[in-house]
Amino acid sequence: MTSPLTQVEERVVLLDGLGHSVGTALKALVHGAETPLHLAFSCYLFTGDSVLMTRRADGKRTFPGVWTNSVCGHPLPGEALVPSIRRRVHDELGVEVADLRLVLPRFRYRAQMAGVEEHEWCPVVTGTMDADVALDLSPDEVSAWELVHWPELVARARNDESLSPWCREQIPQLAALGPDPAAWPAADVGLLPPALHWD
Repeated sequence: MTSPLTQVEERVVLLDGLGHSVGTALKALVHGAETPLHLAFSCYLFTGDSVLMTRRADGKRTFPGVWTNSVCGHPLPGEALVPSIRRRVHDELGVEVADLRLVLPRFRYRAQMAGVEEHEWCPVVTGTMDADVALDLSPDEVSAWELVHWPELVARARNDESLSPWCREQIPQLAALGPDPAAWPAADVGLLPPALHWD
């Protein structure tokens, strides 16, 4: 799968500390030793009691080769969260997503690897996917995938440094919502940063 918008053209939304937009920057240029706070998202796709985990492609500028949640991405300027997630799931995995639910609207993190920093306001969303549908991975984004039982992933996140730092921070917060991901309460979309609409 290839995105109609290349990373050279793609822009991310820059934020102030309260989540208001303060402009945009080219995605290809924004990540460096000191990256400005910008808008992103993390999505966990479930099928039954398992979650899809993906390994980031080795050629990615940030955190190459790291295992992480199903899909990460950046809403385009003016793009709401739901269509942004659907776009990235289709572009990276070649599948459709259903039952999108906002669970951690205020998640933010800052992390560095090999001198390149991520600094994101990164709402976390869950969704479901059909286990019988074959994935069509974008090689520029994803190098491998696996389905992991949720309780196993919760235990793994405690000390597995092969997982992305944002994933290791998100998983305990998700586990605190309850043992059954299907029963996690949907968060108030009004808690999203002001720069981002739900749909």
